[in-house]
Amino acid sequence: MSTAKRLLLWVCLPLMCVVVIAVVRTVTFPSYQTRPPPCNATDQDFIPATKDRLDKLSRAVTFRTISYEPGRGTPEELLKFIAFIRESFPVVHSSPLVTREVVGNFSLLYRVEGSDSSLKPGLLAAHLDVVPVTEEPGWDAEPFSGQQKDGFLYGRGSIDCKHNVMGQLEALEFHLKRGHRPKRTLYLAYGHDEEVSGQYGAKRIAELLENRGVKLEFLLDEGFTITKDYVPGVAKKVALLSVTEKGYLTVKLSVRMKGGHGSMPEKESAIGVLSQAVTNLERNPQPNLWGSGPERDFAVHLATEMSLLHRVMISNLWFFTPVIRWVLALKAGTNALCRTTTAVTRFNAGIKDNVIAPEAVAIVNHRVHPKQTIQEVLDHNVKVINDPRVKMEVVKAVVPAPISPSGPESPAYMMIQESIQQVYPDSLVAPFVLIGNTDTRHYWNLTSAIYRFSPNVMSPEDFSRFHGVNERISIEDYERVMNFYFHLMRNVDKPMVVMRHEHDGDL
Repeated sequence: MSTAKRLLLWVCLPLMCVVVIAVVRTVTFPSYQTRPPPCNATDQDFIPATKDRLDKLSRAVTFRTISYEPGRGTPEELLKFIAFIRESFPVVHSSPLVTREVVGNFSLLYRVEGSDSSLKPGLLAAHLDVVPVTEEPGWDAEPFSGQQKDGFLYGRGSIDCKHNVMGQLEALEFHLKRGHRPKRTLYLAYGHDEEVSGQYGAKRIAELLENRGVKLEFLLDEGFTITKDYVPGVAKKVALLSVTEKGYLTVKLSVRMKGGHGSMPEKESAIGVLSQAVTNLERNPQPNLWGSGPERDFAVHLATEMSLLHRVMISNLWFFTPVIRWVLALKAGTNALCRTTTAVTRFNAGIKDNVIAPEAVAIVNHRVHPKQTIQEVLDHNVKVINDPRVKMEVVKAVVPAPISPSGPESPAYMMIQESIQQVYPDSLVAPFVLIGNTDTRHYWNLTSAIYRFSPNVMSPEDFSRFHGVNERISIEDYERVMNFYFHLMRNVDKPMVVMRHEHDGDL
């Protein structure tokens, strides 16, 4: 055999092996999706979006329960909203199964007594407060009007997240009115300052439960939504069920050097040195960690529903991970899933046109990947800045949330997935990394099964409505919100059994 033929054989044989393995894995790759019986409007236990229920959500939006900063909000509006909740759900507030506590003056904790004390309780969380409304124009309805218009209900809090508060209570009211006695005890926890870190609301609720020795089976709080036209290669809607949150790190960079008059500058200035440090940070991003965290499971759970090319790649991550990392890093939205992000948000220096500033200061904000520590982020910064004249000070740090289990090996995750797909039968469900932060940070000691999800549909162009102009929810979606929580309350009474997945090999 000639040298050329031997060389060709050595090249083609491994390539053929790779192709065969890839094809076999793609064809045999298992589905993580379920197909439970759907919730239909003709069902006797369907909760319709009646005028009374919609008007209650509209009224909830009219309360200006704004949080401005920790310890500073709108106490009068919170008290009015709390009173409104009490009078709006008479069955909940008169049931012998329900106890209600006001925590930290303005937060609410409900306990629905289950009949089986051997079952660990679950907890549904949401929050009563909202962010301020800026002077930015463009609202199609007054932001605290709760106006119903063209099939939507407008106003601050309609998707963040008074729809969850009201939807949960509507579901519980409906459930109890039908004479239901739950098997599993269920808590409903509504903090009043989530938008400013929850120090006086959710934190105190969590401390209260911990002091009572409560251990939870699961916790579900607000989170991302059901998306459409969001995941490349997937035509169906995708419910993003977050199993962790990115951490948060803000650092202050400062440089002090000799100042002076602009007519006699030194070779370097504080502004120049700090500018180089910032440039080094932006040109040398934190490491790409795609494939090491839940973002990998996100892709795997959707693989069988993807177009052929995407399915081949995700079914064979053992081979394609480097390619996927490179592609995802090209766009800001997907790059944020791959790594700890670095954003220079402020740069301050100088007081006069002809005076050399003796000090320059920059603020850098990081959103920390779940597989990276705060110290690792700081070490990377020091390494790439590589200048001892640049001082780095931590302003605020929140470590990434623990990663909750997902898939068939997590009964709580599967119970939430089933509830989603009962109400949104045309959607897929996949574990996700929440880029923002929620009140769940205060409940880490109560359970390892913490999930974040808001049961309404949004397209990418709708994402700016969070904390933005024209926050709104469709009337159809609010109907599904109520029914999602109703089915969840029914499903939590089912046995939660670990189901081992048949596909355990390396991907």
